[in-house]
Amino acid sequence: MAAAAGFRQHDRAGVRRCRGYGRAVRRFLRVLAGFVALVVVLAIWGYLNARADPVVRRTTVTLPDWPAGQAPIHVLLMSDVHFGNATMDAPRLSRIVAQANALKPDLTLIAGDFVAGHDPDDAVRFANAFVTPLSGLHARLGVVATLGNHDQATRPGAIRAALMRARITVLMNDAASRGPLAIAGLDDGPTGNQDMPLTLAALARQKGARIALTHSPVTAGPLPADIGLLLVGHTHCGQVVLPLYGPIKPQAPAPYNCGLVRVGGLTTIITAGLGTSVVPFRFGAPPDMWLITLGPAAR
Repeated sequence: MAAAAGFRQHDRAGVRRCRGYGRAVRRFLRVLAGFVALVVVLAIWGYLNARADPVVRRTTVTLPDWPAGQAPIHVLLMSDVHFGNATMDAPRLSRIVAQANALKPDLTLIAGDFVAGHDPDDAVRFANAFVTPLSGLHARLGVVATLGNHDQATRPGAIRAALMRARITVLMNDAASRGPLAIAGLDDGPTGNQDMPLTLAALARQKGARIALTHSPVTAGPLPADIGLLLVGHTHCGQVVLPLYGPIKPQAPAPYNCGLVRVGGLTTIITAGLGTSVVPFRFGAPPDMWLITLGPAAR
């Protein structure tokens, strides 16, 4: 009798332990399911953020060497198309082009990284596909671009040829005049393709208020004092920016990671760009483009 009672008590203890294990497993599975659901929600949210229409940011910059008698103009800055990844396809790029044209810029400038990834064959395919959407860009003084690190690391010749088919002027360590502006188009610095002396020699042959366009805010050397405006992209403004922490992987030293920076006589504008790189998500750094009013300094 005593032995049977002992066995029954042991069985009940075993049942209680099994029930405890079962409750623990169920709690773990609920926590795991909640975590997976949170990851899925964040992924969808970040993807939708990355596919959203770009925010239009506006500012006014005065240039001391503005040609006498010339009226102010509106310049639209865009960058980092990254065509071919999950967040940039022909329909989205066409919508962005329509949004850009609706702003009625006098001049559109694009600061490089037209393709996604680093595969040369993909770059050729993406370049052929972006010609039609980008050829829809309209500006009275035209569209001017430089190349970025993804362009230079893949097939820069094919990308430049595609941009030319889209009626976009590509400046690779060269310069051009558009209306009242003389534009220095510096090639990409981080990939070692930037030639500052060659670009400045080309700029010296142009007339107008001097500005510079390049992909990265990190240039191969200081700009001359007579260049009053530098327009860049590359950083994506961090792309994923966490509260209280900031960008997970900043692409430029502070304060040149994002936005408008004025140091001395030079104004730098860093756009967040249109597409994404590495991961198809954006948090705290929406896609954007800048509409800049350029004109003479007050006398």
